[in-house]
Amino acid sequence: MKFLIQRVTEAKVDIDGKTVGQIGKGYMVLIGVGETDTKEVADRLIRKMLSLRIFADENGKTNLSILDVKGELLLVSQFTLYADCHKGNRPTFNGAGNPTLANELYEYVISECKKRIPVVQTGRFGADMQVSLVNDGPFTIFLD
Repeated sequence: MKFLIQRVTEAKVDIDGKTVGQIGKGYMVLIGVGETDTKEVADRLIRKMLSLRIFADENGKTNLSILDVKGELLLVSQFTLYADCHKGNRPTFNGAGNPTLANELYEYVISECKKRIPVVQTGRFGADMQVSLVNDGPFTIFLD
């Protein structure tokens, strides 16, 4: 499982010209699910993501977590995080989980995050989405 976490001041997901998910200050997270991923793997990444201290404290030091600042989450499924570009110029996605497993674990991540974060918005699994964001910093973290 892979999480690409971007600290944002705002982010949104549009599908067919309609906004389906939108947040203010928090994380926009691209989530990729691999073929061998489990709920235990998801739990570990969720714990790490929510504990990351990448928001500034009163002294300007990155010392606060998303929980400390009451940040929001925008969670977007993204199988292309499993792109393999080692051979040729066309990526393969053989390491990505099958759609049934990937959707199940994506929905699991959403439900677990909602237990700790009051505002959790999402994209739509398998949809053609347009994601807009203002990356704060910029600050981007890759967890796998």
